[in-house]
This record gives sequence, structure tokens and C-alpha cells, in this order.
Amino acid sequence: MLKVAYHPIYKHPLPNGHRFPMIKYELLPQQLLHEGTCETDSFFEPQIAEQQHILMAHTEDYVLRLQNLQLKPSEVRKIGFPLSNELVQRECIIADGTIKGCEYALEHGIAMNIAGGTHHAYTNRGEAFCMLNDQAIGARYLLNQKLAHKILIADLDVHQGNGTAEIFKNDDSVFTFSMHGKGNYPFKKEQSDMDIPLEKGTDDPTYLQILRSTFPRLIDEVQPDFIFYLSGVDVVATDKLGTLGMTLEGCKERDRFVLDTCNQNGIPVQCSMGGGYSPDIKVIIEAHANTFRLAQELFF
Repeated sequence: MLKVAYHPIYKHPLPNGHRFPMIKYELLPQQLLHEGTCETDSFFEPQIAEQQHILMAHTEDYVLRLQNLQLKPSEVRKIGFPLSNELVQRECIIADGTIKGCEYALEHGIAMNIAGGTHHAYTNRGEAFCMLNDQAIGARYLLNQKLAHKILIADLDVHQGNGTAEIFKNDDSVFTFSMHGKGNYPFKKEQSDMDIPLEKGTDDPTYLQILRSTFPRLIDEVQPDFIFYLSGVDVVATDKLGTLGMTLEGCKERDRFVLDTCNQNGIPVQCSMGGGYSPDIKVIIEAHANTFRLAQELFF
């Protein structure tokens, strides 16, 4: 059975007019249940991640100031959210969802987090809606517990995984791969172990050809025993914060190829949802739901 991290706090409300579409975290599990992709027992409710696990990816000074709501106004502006206890709690719960998802993936081959993909969080700061880097925390958890020895983070969100790249820049046990819009935020990018910047308007055939020629080769070269997949759907042409030209079907084929490649190679994979900002919420839900449908189809 597909295991999916979901907590009611994922749909934490933000002030009216805020552009971040929090409602998708409420509607996506409803859609998955309605169509039968998931059952009630598919969902597990994460709790607040243990502090020791968070501190494996972030500095103690930053984490304590974040949790005590003591960030400077300039730091809060970079995050883009009005800081609150509930919002920080939400971030810690998302991290636990990814940690527990890692354990489920080791057992079942794959696990999903309805939220997460907070790849703009650095070791010592947050930015762009990201405060704690859930997949970085999950990767360090696996390594610390000796549940994995070589990890590949495949970040296919339209935005470069700059925080993830910074966290693991001197860590040979984690290979960071980011395929993103060349003209997208962040405008000053970090250096991943492999970056593929894509031109504005990149269409399905171009994107998929690049991915198909790259991802299997990376697996052969890196030899990971665990993969994190950041499956942002902000690659579609309708996305307000993206610059690529993909269709919903192209985005689905991207997910099919990544997940099938992981499955065929017998490598456990944890998926976090990442971005999706199309004006029509139905497009966002359909794009994200496709990832879950394929996980269910390919692994179970």
C-alpha cells in the first residue's frame, strides 16, 4: 500500500491575498481518496521532528532563532511568510513526514509527502517559502542511522535547489541533481553536483529527452542506494512562477520516467511535492495527483 504523509496543519492558513496556494494541501488528499488512488489507511500523520534530526542539516543558532520567532525582519522577508509558532510547527511536522517516509520507502519501495520539497532552506537560513529543508534532513537521517550510504537527490522543481546544494556542497555521500528553469528564481544559483539549466519555454520533447539521457546515467555513475525525488509541478506552462513550457501530460511522463527508473533499479524513493502555482487550482491538483497515481500504479 502506498504510504503518504499528511497532517491537517499542512493546510495552515495565510493572510488573505497571499499568493502561496495552501489550499492544494487540503484538496489533494481529498482527490486521492475520492478517485481511489489512496485509501484512508494510506495516510499517516507525522509529528514534530526530533530536534537532533533537524540539527543534522541546519545550524543550532538558526533553528533556535526560528523556533523562538527571533529571526530578523530581513530574514523573515526572505522566507516570504509571516512568521508564527504554527508555521514553524508545520515545517517541523513536514520534516518528520519526510523522515518517516524514508522508513516506509525502505520497506515498500516508495513513500510520498503531501507537502515538503523545501529546497531553498540553507543550513543557516530560510528563503522563498522554505524554512527547514525536509529532504536534506531526511538524507542526513538515513546516513546517520546507516540506512543508506550513498544518496541521490533528484530535484525537478522549476526552481534550482539552492539550499540543498549548499547543505551538501562538501558531502560526498549525497549527490545533488537539479534540472530547472535557467531564468527562474534563485537568480544567484548555488552549484549542485549536477545542474541542468533549461531555456525559457522548454517543451515536453526537449525536457524529456534531456531527462532520459541524464537520469539513468546518473544512477549508473553515482550508484545510490536511496533517492529523493522533488516532483514540483511548476514546470507546466501555466505556472505563474515558472518559465518552462511543459504540458500536464509531459509533467506526468516526467514522473513516470523517474519513478519507473527507480523501481526498475530497485532503489527506494521518497517523494516531496514541491511547487505548483498555476492560476487554476484544478491544474495544480491534477498535476500533483498524477505523481501519486503513478506511484500506486508502478510500485503496487
